[in-house]
Amino acid sequence: MDPIKILIVEDHPLFRQGLVDVLEMDPGLNVVAQAADGDSAVQRALEHQPDIILMDVNLPDANGLKITRQILSTLPNTKVIILTGYDDTDQAFHALRLGATAYCSKDIPPEELLQTIYAVHAGSYVVHGRQMTYDAVIEWAERRLGHYDPSGNVESAESFTPLSPREMEVLEMVARGASNKEVALELNISQQTVKNHMTAILRKLHVDDRTQAAVYALRHGWVRLDSSSSF
Repeated sequence: MDPIKILIVEDHPLFRQGLVDVLEMDPGLNVVAQAADGDSAVQRALEHQPDIILMDVNLPDANGLKITRQILSTLPNTKVIILTGYDDTDQAFHALRLGATAYCSKDIPPEELLQTIYAVHAGSYVVHGRQMTYDAVIEWAERRLGHYDPSGNVESAESFTPLSPREMEVLEMVARGASNKEVALELNISQQTVKNHMTAILRKLHVDDRTQAAVYALRHGWVRLDSSSSF
């Protein structure tokens, strides 16, 4: 079996070299390229088409989550592991819904990082060291971020949805990471109209914010974490 090809995206030279040193000790892994900013990350990814990308969140020219989305729109089979010094549940969910398959703190022990790489390559999601299936990720997000349904009897998405077709379009795009401006441009409507739709969506789904609405959409199968996005 060929070694797993890895691209490291990290702007701090010392930490980046530390990652290289750890990964090159494992004969099953091959660091094919490195990048220190978003532009070079995209270029290296397209050039080398790695199996796994280790992606820093805070890059000097872009947010790592935005670069993740950009790369995966072209290389959907590549897996992205987010490495961050700011370990936050809400950020973890946003990373996953934008296409990442793992979210790890930068203080992760080397052996755990290696385990995460192999787990992700095998098809698992990994958050805070816990390996999960797609359904388990949705349950985790719902439990940690919250979803509230006072009726206690929500029918399945296949048979019923309380949203209008336009509201479903807006929610699907939001769940895939689009901003109000991006939704407005894509649907050729004003940003105020997008805001009005979001207000209606939150009210109908009995949730408090966009993240909870996205969890609801994922939970009911309206969109998937690995859905491609053009935003």
